[in-house]
Amino acid sequence: MGNCLGSETTAHLGDSFVDVLFFPDPGMPCKNFHMDKGCTRKNCKLIHDQGSSLMTMLEYLKNAKKTMDICVFTITCDEIANAVLDAHARGVKVRVITDDDQIKGKGSDILKFVDAGIPVRDDNARTYMHHKFCVIDKKILLNGIPLNSIFHVGSFNWSRQAVVGNAENLVIHKGGPIIGSFILLHGSRNQAKLTSLSQAALTSISRTFGRNTSARRLNDSLV
Repeated sequence: MGNCLGSETTAHLGDSFVDVLFFPDPGMPCKNFHMDKGCTRKNCKLIHDQGSSLMTMLEYLKNAKKTMDICVFTITCDEIANAVLDAHARGVKVRVITDDDQIKGKGSDILKFVDAGIPVRDDNARTYMHHKFCVIDKKILLNGIPLNSIFHVGSFNWSRQAVVGNAENLVIHKGGPIIGSFILLHGSRNQAKLTSLSQAALTSISRTFGRNTSARRLNDSLV
């Protein structure tokens, strides 16, 4: 599907571009295929396609250099979560906003983020925090126009069901004024009614999952 180097789903607009990825993919990517030795397994049922929609999305995450502001309803796809954790480990400033109910869901990767020291906030509300967007390497000029920022938005939740089951879309923008609105939205949600995950909440979640966690209380300010 979409390829940031130029595909039928990519439109270049001066220094900016728009890339559209469509799901479902035919399967999850084979980890061995993307290693130096490649995949040596016979009858491997995982996909060996560098240009799949998920692999294209992961490339954008892997190329993050400074910041990654995530605002996504649910995060359960380990491949995506691992790309976020790798970014954090190499010094990218990662911040996450998610829905409080989804944190307790089966397969949620949020505790992995907390254990790694990534700041996470939830909406702490009866309604859903249903956004699905991510801003990478935000940089704002004095005129308010983002420069070289990468922005993901669409129907796509960060879950395996979205990757291989559902009909989903993910629109990726580089540059352009639309990104500024989502940067402001992420900032405003950080300052609004969102709450940092408390130690008590994390302990409760850990009991639900039946596992221990090195969860720590997070800073109130994510600015």
